[in-house]
Amino acid sequence: MTSMNRFIKICIAVILVFTIIYLGSLVDFIFQPILSLLSVVMVPLMLAAFFYYLLRPLVKWMERPKLKKSWAILIIYLVVVILLVLFGIGVWPSLRTQFSNLVDNAPNLFSTLGKQLQELEQNGALSAILPENVSPLSKLTEYLNSGFSFLTNYVAGLFSFFSNFAVILFTFPILLFYMLKEGEKFGQKIVSFMPKRFREDTKKVVKDIDTALSGFIVGRVVVNVILGVLMYIGFLIIGLPYALLLTMVAVIMNFIPFIGAILSTIPIVIIGLIESPSVAIWSLIIILVAQQVQDNIISPYIFGKQLDIHPLTTVILVLAGGDAFGIFGMIVIIPGYMIVKIIIVKVYHLFFKRKWENA
Repeated sequence: MTSMNRFIKICIAVILVFTIIYLGSLVDFIFQPILSLLSVVMVPLMLAAFFYYLLRPLVKWMERPKLKKSWAILIIYLVVVILLVLFGIGVWPSLRTQFSNLVDNAPNLFSTLGKQLQELEQNGALSAILPENVSPLSKLTEYLNSGFSFLTNYVAGLFSFFSNFAVILFTFPILLFYMLKEGEKFGQKIVSFMPKRFREDTKKVVKDIDTALSGFIVGRVVVNVILGVLMYIGFLIIGLPYALLLTMVAVIMNFIPFIGAILSTIPIVIIGLIESPSVAIWSLIIILVAQQVQDNIISPYIFGKQLDIHPLTTVILVLAGGDAFGIFGMIVIIPGYMIVKIIIVKVYHLFFKRKWENA
């Protein structure tokens, strides 16, 4: 009888939640200003959270000589500004030149690519890959058109995403400063809001979430930087054009698990094929070797068992996040899943498993 009453209470709670959601949808105009404010604040807030976990170990290390946290943060800001200036002087001109040359030479590059494919078709090199009566040039045009429409949609989304650049520029450093200075108190506030009997469990959940996010973000940055260095050295050795630009794109895209590696490989192989088929093959080999080094040597050493997510689950999550929220969804879906998983597992052990085992 007691279990039946508990089941009825759960059903009533679920019905009430869905009723509240339905009633809220009828008066969504009331929440529209709040949603608009959140959409503006979300970008700088996510950036601040990302760099908070990235810079927090450095802030803690600088506090050891009894340096005040505020001064440690300001020194880090000064170093970051110096690094940005050095990047603007040393790296950005080369990157900008490669990008400008790539845009200016795009018609010639596509023409050269067509000639390369014609030669491969005449030599019979593509007959083993493509079905009969399939023209690689027509397929190339089809794929490129699809790719350009894909890129156009996402570039338009990125422009709208960063349309409030002034807001991001001025709010992001301020948010980051206070997160680095007061971030540890945020978890304490969450714990203090909970009933006393749940505070220890809540403290553990907050600590687990903090550890998981910190390990994931710092580990992802370290892994991507090492991957970029390996790829860039390999591209320089084989003489791949636009090596720096393509490496930067690959490093950024690699923040999207699995899908990003595939998307970044396509332009690299195309540019390599325009140069020569051998360069394309060597480019693909370098990417595969770098990915294997990352997956089998670097990632297990850095992440350990922190990223306990099945590869199939990762692919499904990334596809779902991309379908719902675009590139932004692909990037944040994995850490979001980690947070939800930790909370659900704790709630299950706290409210259900103990009762079922003791029943």
